[in-house]
This record gives sequence, structure tokens and C-alpha cells, in this order.
Amino acid sequence: MQKILVSACLYGNKCRYKGDDCFNAKVAELGKHHIIIPVCAEQLGGLPTPRHPAERVGDKVISDVGTDVTSEYSLGADLAVAVAKANAVDYCIMKANSPSCGKGVIYDGTFTGGKTCGNGLTTERLLAAGFKVYTEDEL
Repeated sequence: MQKILVSACLYGNKCRYKGDDCFNAKVAELGKHHIIIPVCAEQLGGLPTPRHPAERVGDKVISDVGTDVTSEYSLGADLAVAVAKANAVDYCIMKANSPSCGKGVIYDGTFTGGKTCGNGLTTERLLAAGFKVYTEDEL
């Protein structure tokens, strides 16, 4: 049975910055035939739920009120990679557009809904560690 690291919000955990989830039926369906390992890198990094939204600005992650939360995102990313390694996951499904989990396209740092090319910090580190990463949009 394959093991899949999944953004916890996609699996129904209310861990997003607003305190809600992004439940995805396709991800839930995978749980019927695979071992799902849900993680929220922001929570792993010590950020509360709810919390101020944040976006990547270059190498930093900044909240909408100007707080630099890069260290929390970085810690959460490292811990998510450690979870993936410890569980020998086969691949990862991460939340699209997220400053932590987005792949290929993320919010652009203006908090206007604009997007730019790039990866979230956790996805960046998962890819660097050799894991295959997809978003829910690729299912």
C-alpha cells in the first residue's frame, strides 16, 4: 500500500490560516486504498490557527501585517520533510498556490490574489529531498 504525504487541509483538517479546511474529495478517495499522512507545515512550525495570511516575497514569507514568518515556515518545511522521510512516503499531494505547499505557481506576495511562478517553501524542500510532489489540481 502506497504512503502519501498530504497537506492536512486537503484531508479535512481545519488548519488553514482562516481556521477552515480545503477538503478535497479526490484526496479523501485516495485514503481508501493508500496510507495518508496529513501534515500542516505552518502548524508544525509553531504558527497558530487561525493566523494572519502570509505569502512568499523572494526568499522570505511575510504576513499581511508585515510580520516575517520565514523561520516558522522554514521549521515547518524541515519537519514535514522529516515526516516524509520517516514514513518513506511514495509521493506528496500539497495545497496549490500556498506559500508553504504550492507547486509551480504561488501567490505573488501582494495579497491581491495575484500569482507568480514558484514553489512554496515546504514543496521546495520536499522536491530537493527527492520526493515527487503534486497538487490537488493535478489529480
